[in-house]
Amino acid sequence: MIVTVTLHPENYPTDAFYPFSLPVLRGTRCIEFGTPVTLFVGENGSGKSTLLKALASVCGIHIWRNTTRVRFKANPYENKLREHITVDWAEGPMPGSYFGSDVFQYFVEALDEWAAADPGQLEYFGGQSLVTQSHGQSLMAYFNSRYRIPGLYLLDEPETALSPNSQLQLLRILAREGSRGEAQFIVATHSPILLACPGATIYSFDSIPVSPILYEDTEHYRVYRSFMEDRSRYLDEVG
Repeated sequence: MIVTVTLHPENYPTDAFYPFSLPVLRGTRCIEFGTPVTLFVGENGSGKSTLLKALASVCGIHIWRNTTRVRFKANPYENKLREHITVDWAEGPMPGSYFGSDVFQYFVEALDEWAAADPGQLEYFGGQSLVTQSHGQSLMAYFNSRYRIPGLYLLDEPETALSPNSQLQLLRILAREGSRGEAQFIVATHSPILLACPGATIYSFDSIPVSPILYEDTEHYRVYRSFMEDRSRYLDEVG
């Protein structure tokens, strides 16, 4: 299990380019992981997903990508944050996986190619090709099978393609597998459902440095609650 993640802003090569230009990554030194489930919350662009991807790299966890994509202008510093992070483990590094809704399709397609040669590969995911299922169904098949295995699991906004009921199912998986003490989850999310995970630590990336925050104090909880209690006020504003 990861115990602490230490950032070394004094060694950053620049302050003018992403991700080293992000104030929260310049102002945060150490993040502690004292619970099996840790949740990163914050506005888009706050740095939570950026740190999650850097952690995956430091921990030797593969991120499925489209390697054929052509970019207009490359940022030479984009993938350098991992060089300025130190991870302290409780009992040594552990295997795991990274989930991002934007890259999941690449994994699904690779799995289908493997299954063409070895259909037994699909037994790990319910016995059915993930390609033949809806996006939400394939996600839940993946979550239900993969997270039963002890490991370190990094999830970047998994709620993106999930209905509220499916988010509740994922919440149960996180709580159940985390309570067994064999899996660790670090999740970047905007979902007030996932943020309600019992016993989880929530870190806000809207404060500098990154700091723990109570569920009821998160912007996501307060906005959703306010909207449900008096949606006419919000509808008047947009109307």
